[in-house]
Amino acid sequence: MSERAKRITRLGHNYLDPEAKNALIRFSGVSKVYPNGTKALKDVNLKIDDGEFAFVVGSSGAGKSTLIKMIMGEERPTKGIIEVNGYNISRIKHRQIPKLRRSMGVVFQDFRLIPTMTVYDNVAFALRVTGVNPRDIRKRVPYILGLVELASKAKCMPLELSGGEQQRVALARALVNNPSLIIADEPTGNIDPELSFEIVELLNEINRCGTTILMVTHEHNLVAHFNKRVITVENGKVISDGVGLEWGP
Repeated sequence: MSERAKRITRLGHNYLDPEAKNALIRFSGVSKVYPNGTKALKDVNLKIDDGEFAFVVGSSGAGKSTLIKMIMGEERPTKGIIEVNGYNISRIKHRQIPKLRRSMGVVFQDFRLIPTMTVYDNVAFALRVTGVNPRDIRKRVPYILGLVELASKAKCMPLELSGGEQQRVALARALVNNPSLIIADEPTGNIDPELSFEIVELLNEINRCGTTILMVTHEHNLVAHFNKRVITVENGKVISDGVGLEWGP
């Protein structure tokens, strides 16, 4: 096991018994129609177990973004039931949504770092807004930055970093609250192709230690290389779901 992998095992997750997996995300007969009449999802049934790594693929406008927004509690289904980490998204109260989101970390294509804050403060911010003790923040942030191999960049500003480094800061921020789920929404879209594999391999190592990973991507080579579960969405429907599947151009 690599040193980084050893550090990941200390994040607080345990290796999972395959026989003991439970559904972390479940869509049951889910449809979503927006007020303008757009049918974004159509009778979707989907289950993602605790500890899985799954790619979500499909063309632009296929329904991937709506699917992710529903998992995050940003949208609610028009029909059907969505359960995420024990919460019923159809009935979740507004005051419960922050707690739901604290159970997940989200990594975006455009990094969404705060440009006026250092790398350290960008990661620490995710802890400060949830009221974590400053002493714990001082311990946790350097540890997580070491995990993504950016300890030496703690005092840098985001714009002083490469795209790949900025994305690793974003991943550190997603990890710092020790989430059970990481949603990576096109996390390699704004970085060089050779760095894309490094980001996904880091996600893969995190997944091996128990964190569920749901990654939206359009990059065929990444999906083929990592040979994980592939959920293909087209025209609002899940048209295929399995390990090592390919999808059309």
